[in-house]
Amino acid sequence: MNDSIEELKRAGLPKHVAIILDGNGRWAQQRNLSRTEGHFAGAQAAERLIRFAASDLGLRFLTLYAFSAENWRRPKQEVDALMGLLKQFAIEKLPDLKRGGIRLRIAGDVARVPQETREAVEYVTAETAAGEGLTLTIAINYGAQQEILRACKLMVQAVASGELSEAEVTPENFEANLYTAGIPDPDLIIRTSGEQRLSNFLLWQAAYAELAFPDTLWPDFTPEEFTKILGEFQKRDRRFGSVGGE
Repeated sequence: MNDSIEELKRAGLPKHVAIILDGNGRWAQQRNLSRTEGHFAGAQAAERLIRFAASDLGLRFLTLYAFSAENWRRPKQEVDALMGLLKQFAIEKLPDLKRGGIRLRIAGDVARVPQETREAVEYVTAETAAGEGLTLTIAINYGAQQEILRACKLMVQAVASGELSEAEVTPENFEANLYTAGIPDPDLIIRTSGEQRLSNFLLWQAAYAELAFPDTLWPDFTPEEFTKILGEFQKRDRRFGSVGGE
């Protein structure tokens, strides 16, 4: 696998990869386990991939869709388990993140997140702000439609107050009001489990992203499969609306 990693690096890695972590529940169901156990296995897969992306690949930006704005509709026990896992990840992995130069960012409206989880992730975000390696963004209580509406409201307020002129309502200034401000748009978005939809994830930022939909359920997703998808990505002709190469 080391040779394939070096080949990927020589060919040029994407700057930003975003992943929809899908399939924890089905993975657990197939094994007669609880959904909570499926999410725990999914958390282990996330840790594995973060280490690989940061240390082996040297990826610059990785975004993981951990909890959507719609996930509050799930049973309370499952939601509580997910929030507990996020808190546990933040607290237990802080030394590893700092040691690896990984900078944690959060995308989403964390006001609704339980206080202990919110405080834990905000603390780790502050503690890792100086990291110069991988920027790891975890989307928590995130919804792209809600994010776009929030950015619109902020720009309307800025125009109304005179802080921004109508001529300054540009894509660049709009993006500065998104949760992902300062992060390049994803080059590649992966959704595991075979489902082929974005589910309200990075809708503005995904305008020219390449998409991949492996059948693998998230807890079974490995660095080897990630490497394979990156290799396939590098073969694609990204035209951005222009004429492709001959």
